[in-house]
Amino acid sequence: MNSQDEIKYQEALKRVQKIKGFYSHLIIYVVVNIMIIIVNIQDLEPGESYFKYENFFTAFFWGIGLVAHAFSVFVPQWILGNNWEERKIRELMEKEKNKKWE
Repeated sequence: MNSQDEIKYQEALKRVQKIKGFYSHLIIYVVVNIMIIIVNIQDLEPGESYFKYENFFTAFFWGIGLVAHAFSVFVPQWILGNNWEERKIRELMEKEKNKKWE
């Protein structure tokens, strides 16, 4: 494998690890919030409604963090394009190379 192939492989590996990390975060979010719902339902008094704001704090604020994580993993590719990082690196390397020759 040449160096260009190795670089592409490392980039793909890094991307896959980011996606895997997001899905792990999502699974933990779902499992923990299901456990919280079960505990909250078991603690209800007879006739008491589950739908109170304090029962949704964890899901809501953690959900904001989960959405931010999703944006950090998926949106850069969608907005900036697949080769944005590579193009930016080349651009910066060219600028640095031109600086050295001045």
